[in-house]
Amino acid sequence: MAFFKKIKKQDIELPSKEESEAQLSIDVYETEDDLVIQSTIAGVQVEDVNIIIENGSVIIRGNRKKIDEDKEKKYLYQECYWGSFFRQLILPSEIEQSKISAKMKDGVLIIRIPKIKKNKIKKIEIEQEK
Repeated sequence: MAFFKKIKKQDIELPSKEESEAQLSIDVYETEDDLVIQSTIAGVQVEDVNIIIENGSVIIRGNRKKIDEDKEKKYLYQECYWGSFFRQLILPSEIEQSKISAKMKDGVLIIRIPKIKKNKIKKIEIEQEK
């Protein structure tokens, strides 16, 4: 299932001014072929996450909905974040934007951004004209 959707900026649901938006924690690393972004977003449904590429950056926005809205609870600790989250990362220009992919497995979001191959050696065959 692809996470990348062709959406316009005005189609992105922004939080209201009263609602705060947490910064999503991410890990970014590179392999020989890809730039990889990982984030733990346990408790978030696939349909509650939007990933877009815009103006040379990747934007991850979503919402972690509270499972139980029981107002009678008296919390001793409340460290889990519930609500909207956001992260923007500027991408290097040498990426294959059309081949970006994303998946979620066991509460971990993994975005793979292929790098453009540079200095790849290609042998050109010469045809013999008759």
